[in-house]
Formats: sequence, C-alpha cells, structure tokens
Amino acid sequence: MSASQPPRSSSSPEPPESPESPGSRSEPPESPRGADTPTLLVKIFGKDRPGITAGLFDTLAAYSVDVVDIEQVVTRGRIVLCVLVTAPTAGGTTEGDLRATVHSWAESLKLQAEIISGTGDNRPRGHGRSHVTVLGHPLTAESTAAIAATITSTGGNIDRIFRLAKYPVTAVEFAVSGAATEELRTALATESAGIGVDVAVVSAGLSRRAQRLVVMDVDSTLIQDEVIELFAAHAGCEDKVAEVTEQAMRGELDFEQSLHARVALLAGLDVSVVDKVRSEVRLTPGARTLIRTLKRLGYQVGVVSGGFTQVTDDLKERLGLDFASANTLEVVDGKLTGRVVGDIVDRAGKARLLRSFAEQAGVPLAQTVAIGDGANDLDMLNTAGLGVAFNAKPVVREAAHTAVNVPFLDTVLYLLGITREEVEAADGLVD
Repeated sequence: MSASQPPRSSSSPEPPESPESPGSRSEPPESPRGADTPTLLVKIFGKDRPGITAGLFDTLAAYSVDVVDIEQVVTRGRIVLCVLVTAPTAGGTTEGDLRATVHSWAESLKLQAEIISGTGDNRPRGHGRSHVTVLGHPLTAESTAAIAATITSTGGNIDRIFRLAKYPVTAVEFAVSGAATEELRTALATESAGIGVDVAVVSAGLSRRAQRLVVMDVDSTLIQDEVIELFAAHAGCEDKVAEVTEQAMRGELDFEQSLHARVALLAGLDVSVVDKVRSEVRLTPGARTLIRTLKRLGYQVGVVSGGFTQVTDDLKERLGLDFASANTLEVVDGKLTGRVVGDIVDRAGKARLLRSFAEQAGVPLAQTVAIGDGANDLDMLNTAGLGVAFNAKPVVREAAHTAVNVPFLDTVLYLLGITREEVEAADGLVD
C-alpha cells in the first residue's frame, strides 16, 4: 500500500478465517465486484510521458478503490489508459469527489479524462477463443476491414488487437471469442486469398505457449535452392533433370520414380562435388533468425527433405538442428553411383518422420508445427498441429492450416505469438 493511501474502511471484507478442522472448508468472501457492484471506467488520453500511470494510481489511491481491470496502449507517442475501479465507499468520499480530483490531475498534465459510471466487470468472453494473426505487406485499411467483417460474420467478437511486428511485414494479432476456431479459419482463409494478406487462426490456450516441435521442408523452404538442381549443374544435366521434374509435376511420374530418374543422371560425379554444393546452398531470408529464436525459447527444430543427407546433415550441424532426415546418395569408390540407399523420404515419409520426431521430443502432435511449400509436404502439414504453407503452390495453400506468402521465413514466429521486439531483445542478449 502506498504511504499516502489511507487505511481501508472497516466495512471492507475481512479475509476468510482458517478452517476449524482439516476436513472443513471456509466460505470465500463475497466478491467486491459482482455484477451489481458500482464501478467506474476511468479513461485517460494525451501525449505520453513517464509517470502518467503512476500519477493516476496515486490519485485514485486516496479513494481506497479496488482495481478491477487495466488496459494501456501507446501509439505514435499518444497514450490511452483505461482503468476499471470500484466506486469509492470509504471515508465519506463520493464518486463526485473522485471525478473532480481525477479531472484536476489530468488537466495539470494537459491530458483528457473521461469517467463512465456502471456496474460490474467486463462481460465474460464467449466460448470458442482464437488468435487470428494477420500479415500484410503492406496491411491496408481495406484488408483490415475485410478481416474484421469476416470475424463478425462468423459470430466472433474482437476482444483485443495488438501489433506483433512493423517490419519486414506488418503483423497484428486479433484475440477473438464467440466463434469456433475451425469455422473462423475456413472463413478467413477464403477471405484472405482475395485481399492479399496472410491469416493464421489458432486456438487460444496454454498449448500455444508450451514447448513445441517445428519441422521444416528444406528445398525452397529452409533454403532458396533445389538441391538436385545444384548437383545437376555440376553434372551438366540441368535440362534433363528439369524435364523429369516437369513430368512429375504433370502427374506422369510419382515422387519416387522422379527421384530415381533424376539421381540416375548424376552417376559418375566425383564425391568432391558434395562440398561444392554445400557451399552453394543459400538459406532463405530469416531462416537463421527463426531457428535461433525457436531454440532460445526451448523449441526443438528439425528438417525433412526429399533431397539428400549429404546436404541436410551439414545444415543440421551448422544451424544446431535437433533432427534431420533425407534421402542418401550412394557413393562407391569416391563416385556417385546414380542411386539412393535406404528408405525413400517421400510425401508419406515426411509425415511419418514428423510423428517420429515428435515421439522422440516428447511433444504431442497437437503442439507441432510443420512448414513446407510442395505437394509432397501436404501429409506432413495436415498431420501437424499447425501446418504452414510457405510461398507454396495454390493446391498446398488451400490445404494447409495457414499460408505465408512473403519471402521471410522468420515471419512464422508471428504465427506463434512472438513479437519482433521480443526477437530483437533476445538477439541483444549474450547466450
């Protein structure tokens, strides 16, 4: 209690007495802010400066009020401070006295004050609570209006909005209640496709903050390249590899058939080419930031790839990944044989590996995140608790839980509720 605050009135509720016996239970005191309890909403507006919040509460302390709720936001140097308090009842003071004192204090600081009488606390939030993350590059008023209208159309109420990041994209999060998460996700996915923003919808709750596992595809997700094409460039067979890839995209070959056909073209390459390919791999912008931040938060991170362990094992070591799995190029007498050895990592294999990684990590599938761009990532994306299509083809965007269509992999952090300020603050610390 502040030294300037008068003692509470004897009419204030006393704490409950201790139980008389181990088996008895004391009744809790009557809530001082039930639905019919008089309350005041005190709103302060104006130019922000240090000491405003402390000054307001010092002013309110003289009236022995209880704080029911607080909300404060500062935008471009302007503060909006809202405080919900119980009406004054002690020492003969009145609501009018409090109003006059608060207005006088505000005027002395060239602030505006508004005080609204009422009863009780905020109304309870509706069932079905979700976090809606919106990424815009830029985020326009038109697209924001469309998102808000869609939330309303599903029966949802926007309880709170705050900004997660202002660059390299604008990211904002809506706390929504009153609508089922799946229904909200479906409606917003349809809307966002036509307005040029990315929207992710996840259920609210403790699981969002729990330790998780993030598993990524490699080619065109973690890295900007297609590893088979890097090898093909050294073998002088880029055109032939591209032709096989096109056949696979047309559905004339499945993944395993196309993999064997493309790898066969590498037969005879000296194994020294592996080091050259490793040096040519380009990480996607934001990849290091994403992994570094996740690891600092206690997440485990892995990769699965239809590419080759000769590259993914190097990435695992360089980036400090927990898991990595891919196909393996066979090498005999220092030469690539044009064959792969071991189990093939294909579409079904990626989903199987996600389950295996989750089991090893001790993380429920509901708390896993998968990121990928191609059709062979779809099973993995649908198996994970949150599947993120990263700059993906339309069929993948439509099937995934959410899509990110900006070239920065670390924007996935915003979908997890992590702000840019938190990322930068962590980067400023010495590990």
